[in-house]
Amino acid sequence: MEPRDLSGHTVYQAGRGVEEVARELGLDPDDLVKLASNENPFGPSPDAVAAIRDAAGSASSYPKASHADLVEKLADRWDVAPEQVWLANGGDGVLDYLSRAMLAPGDQVLVPDPGFAYYGMSARYHHGEVREYGVSKADDFALTAETVLDDYDGERVVYLTSPHNPTGKRFDLDAIESIAAETDPDTLVVVDEAYGEFADAPSAVELVDEREDVALVRTFSKVYGLAGVRLGYGIVPEAWADAYARVNTPFAASEIACRAGLAALDDDEHARKTVETAAWAREYVRENLDAPTWESHGNFVLAEVGDASAVADELQRRGVIVRDCTSFGLPDCVRITCGTEAETERAVAALNEVLAS
Repeated sequence: MEPRDLSGHTVYQAGRGVEEVARELGLDPDDLVKLASNENPFGPSPDAVAAIRDAAGSASSYPKASHADLVEKLADRWDVAPEQVWLANGGDGVLDYLSRAMLAPGDQVLVPDPGFAYYGMSARYHHGEVREYGVSKADDFALTAETVLDDYDGERVVYLTSPHNPTGKRFDLDAIESIAAETDPDTLVVVDEAYGEFADAPSAVELVDEREDVALVRTFSKVYGLAGVRLGYGIVPEAWADAYARVNTPFAASEIACRAGLAALDDDEHARKTVETAAWAREYVRENLDAPTWESHGNFVLAEVGDASAVADELQRRGVIVRDCTSFGLPDCVRITCGTEAETERAVAALNEVLAS
């Protein structure tokens, strides 16, 4: 007895955790700064933490009421119908639901390279096939309509990450609209706005109101600091929103996640502090790091450092964890998450020392 042939499936490579690195190097976890996974350096909102504690006592119940409450709150925030909001176990859960709803066996998707590996992984799980469009360093990682359309060949789903991971670049709204207009009517354009709160730019949600071929993915993992409870959502066109009931897993977002999400949405001060600190950190890294960087609209900065693996290893020994971007096909780059001011200053100083040596 064996599983089906999975040899063509890629493996998702997550950033290294503090405990993992501390055990390997014999360091005190409290002495390490983790700037590898684009997490919120302030943690969750205190209100969300309180909600998680309060919800623990009702964890024996299915999250029917809290699910409905969170959907209503998100629908009101984005001015869409509740049926258009698809809650899921993280943003990757939304990607799975969209694959289930859109892909028949053999259908193709178009994904960015480099980019979030789970776009292609989800398509393959659902018996789809994957093609790529290049996001090229030679073009300064530009994200234009032509970046995508030059490689488009009638795929069923096209994925746009805006802001893009790991480069930090973003698509202008006009470019997204052009891509949607110039692809086939049966092609769905999925705009992944996991880092959208950090970008000083309009969301593509307005295109969802205007078209039936654009959908959004959002998450509570980044600005809201809830990566550990796994909560994300999609916003889809009203015309086919009822597909959710046919593709979602029962109670996909847990009672604890929904209660935390409801509380986090009300804590504007926590979100504001997170966004403002990320903007400060992006600028600080770009002005003070002795390495080429790219303008970023996310909560991270991509830097060209030479041998990324060697640099990341040496940084770990100095107590700073960044993301070696070799797995993204960028073996000369590291990605530095925006930390607190103290964490960011420490990371830049340590990286400059490594580069100098």
